[in-house]
Amino acid sequence: MTATPAVDTPRPPQGLSTTQHKLGAHLRGLVGKAIADYQMIRDGDRVMVCLSGGKDSYTLLDLLMSLQRSAPVKFSLIAVNLDQKQPDFPAHVLPDYLRSLGVDFHIIEQDTYSVVKRLIPEGRTMCSLCSRMRRGALYRYAAENGITRIALGHHRDDIVETLFLNLFFGGKLKAMAPKLQSDNGGHVVIRPLAYVPEREIERYANARGFPIIPCNLCGSQENLQRANIKKMLADWERDYPGRTEAIFTSLRNVEPAHLADTRLFDFAGLCGTE
Repeated sequence: MTATPAVDTPRPPQGLSTTQHKLGAHLRGLVGKAIADYQMIRDGDRVMVCLSGGKDSYTLLDLLMSLQRSAPVKFSLIAVNLDQKQPDFPAHVLPDYLRSLGVDFHIIEQDTYSVVKRLIPEGRTMCSLCSRMRRGALYRYAAENGITRIALGHHRDDIVETLFLNLFFGGKLKAMAPKLQSDNGGHVVIRPLAYVPEREIERYANARGFPIIPCNLCGSQENLQRANIKKMLADWERDYPGRTEAIFTSLRNVEPAHLADTRLFDFAGLCGTE
């Protein structure tokens, strides 16, 4: 009987366990599939990774840098952070970390914190105004610096949560698109983490030891509608494992004729047989 030749098993990078290495490979696979499914990145694209200092955007940058080394298309990355001038914000953390990676980066300094605090009454949700101002600053930088893709760190759970927020509080069947054109038509926004569950991002961020920076502006508002939706989904997932994935899958399998929007389907044209 001929012996089977020994096959060398690839070793994980130094500092990572085999489990962590497998998780990284799994997440790269999910991100690569999302990029391919929605044609998020083309050859020659200049991709701006919007880095907040949270686990999601750190993971996004890390995985895109990894994919950049082996992707069939060539693209460049620049990490961009908006320093909103929040009190006690550790302004050195992101630049120090990004320099250690050797990645191109830029810090936009704009005091949106004072504006939001001045305009929004105490106890009211600040997220909407804060998001609009942050988006405006990032879009301006993209327009002025030849950015062709703006990458955001929203993951699968963010997309599902947004579906229910719009359903319960906005009267719309609407979520977050993995790829979209901005309202002004000037930018293409991509969400490469669209297929990635939040729990796996948490595991990956912990394993990688990212220097997380908490948001003291919106993070202090604990009773937001999104927090309630997140709890609802967590309860469902505990009682019925796989439900969040099933809901996300439904967003990719839409049947307009079985909804009720006359803009999506010609109901008036269904006349039946005479």
